[in-house]
Amino acid sequence: MKIKYRISILTLILFFIALNLFSTAKPKTNVSIKADKFLINGIPTYKDRSWQGYPMEGLLMNSRMVQGIFDDLNPETTAMWKYPDTGKWDPDRNTKEFIKAMPEWRKHGLLAFTINWQGGSPQGYSKDQPWENNAFEPDGTLRPAYAERMEKIVRKADKMGMVVIMGIFYFGQDQRLKDEEAVKNAVDNVMDWLFSQGFRNVIVEVNNECNVKAYDHDILKPDRIHELIDRVKSKTRDGYRYLVGTSYGGGSIPKENVVNSSDFILLHGNGVTDPARITQMVKQTRQVKGYRPMPILFNEDDHFNFDQPSNNMVEAVKSYASWGYFDFRMKDEGFDEGYQSVPVNWKISSERKKGFFNLLKEMTDH
Repeated sequence: MKIKYRISILTLILFFIALNLFSTAKPKTNVSIKADKFLINGIPTYKDRSWQGYPMEGLLMNSRMVQGIFDDLNPETTAMWKYPDTGKWDPDRNTKEFIKAMPEWRKHGLLAFTINWQGGSPQGYSKDQPWENNAFEPDGTLRPAYAERMEKIVRKADKMGMVVIMGIFYFGQDQRLKDEEAVKNAVDNVMDWLFSQGFRNVIVEVNNECNVKAYDHDILKPDRIHELIDRVKSKTRDGYRYLVGTSYGGGSIPKENVVNSSDFILLHGNGVTDPARITQMVKQTRQVKGYRPMPILFNEDDHFNFDQPSNNMVEAVKSYASWGYFDFRMKDEGFDEGYQSVPVNWKISSERKKGFFNLLKEMTDH
């Protein structure tokens, strides 16, 4: 009996050693920037690839998948997100199905997706947001359940050679942080978490659409958001720091303070119905004082027409800007539609999703 007991103790020790080694394993995917190109493990993305004579090399084609760790902590609204087959909401199922769908996205050439600690509107666009999808306690402390779901997604992306555009704040939920100090704490806690996990496949979006008037905290608004960008940049470990920027609302051009502080520029195409405006936005961004060669990245655009010779995605690529698909479900549409609308079907299941991924596959030659 003593021998068996000793063996079991030894097995347990070895198990925890292996578990620790796994949790601190070196990352497989390292994202970096050289001038206006994104690189993965030192190699430009879509290396040597062009589409219709336009270079794809160095772009970071992406999709808005911000609800990957979604939950609703308000018991009065949780029933709004029930799955049609079970009649209830399940945050762990949501994350599992997200992860299961990732390989198919990657096969079509998707190299990045945006995910947010405070998500986005689970209805696509919402006037009021009584639900609580918020990874932070009022003082900015990270909630463990959200962090656990995020870790699973980012680790899977790391194994697959994918980049995570990690958003921190969303204007429908930022008011749940009690004050400016809590906002700063939340930023610090996210960065500490990233460093502790050892991920190198993450770039940071401080907040989604900083110029939306719904933000409560001044430090999250356009005049001061560069303070948080600089705060992220000041965090280093072993000589490494995370690349960071922030986004503006659809059709907006970033201000000088953001351009000067950011490592890359995030634009949104929401509300841009004329694809020619996409070209104009990229041109105007490059003319902002302080701009230097750096990637321009659309990571939210809800205009499609993927079967047409000109659309927002096409015009972004022609302007040498990365483009991101934003898909939400209209009230009369079924469960298959909408990567932002909860509950989410994370598969490439609808004609709209197929339109995006098929064009992406054509562009990236996957």
